[in-house]
Order: sequence, then structure tokens, then C-alpha cells
Amino acid sequence: MGWKSYDLDREAQKLVLAAKKRDEKSLNQSYKMRMAVAYGLERFWGEHLRLQSKEPEKAKYWQETWDVLVGVMKQAGVKIPNDPINGNNVTQIQAMSDQLWKLDIDEQRVAIAVLSQLCDCIVWWTQRYK
Repeated sequence: MGWKSYDLDREAQKLVLAAKKRDEKSLNQSYKMRMAVAYGLERFWGEHLRLQSKEPEKAKYWQETWDVLVGVMKQAGVKIPNDPINGNNVTQIQAMSDQLWKLDIDEQRVAIAVLSQLCDCIVWWTQRYK
């Protein structure tokens, strides 16, 4: 079995174009996303919650990126949690965080590697479309 790209580059392009169409300022989140990968899945996932009330367009960009990661990982046979969350419901936030912390370490590593590559692609497309 050979390498499968899972269309990360194409997915990244779609994400960047959608963000550009909504709000050009959201594109700066691309660089922040790439830096946030190093802090882990839990922190990357939680960033959309921080942005929801004050900067909803940016929050949407983060959430859409997470959704793409979840879809790609599903294709690869790894289930990444993606429960709908009310940003004011601490119980829901804790439950989602717990699910992420409980992922098998190998699954975490693969997900981080895929997320890193996805964010690299997002940064590349951002540089082209800004």
C-alpha cells in the first residue's frame, strides 16, 4: 500500500478560499493555526471556543479546519471526536477535552502530523491569495 494524500492540499485551498470570501482578516489565522499544532489537539480544537463570541468569522475558520481534520482522519480509519459544543457549557467542553486526551498515543501522533501538514498547506494557499 502506498502513500495516500487525502487531498490535504485541495482541502486547504477550499478552507482558505471560504475564509477569504467571508472575511479577509480571517486569513491571518492560518499562521496561528500552524503554530497552535505544536500545543496538541486539545488546544487546537479549543481555539474556536475562545474566538466564538468576539470574532465569529475566525472561530468558523478554526472549526472548519478541525472538521476537515476529522474527515481526513476518518478516511484513514482514525476517529477524532467532534461533538457539537455550546461554548458556554463547561460540561460539554470537558467531555470533548476528555475524549481528545483519551485518544491512543499513536492516533494522537498521526492526527498531529496530518494537522501539521494541513496547516502547512493552508499557510501556502494563504500566501498565494492574500
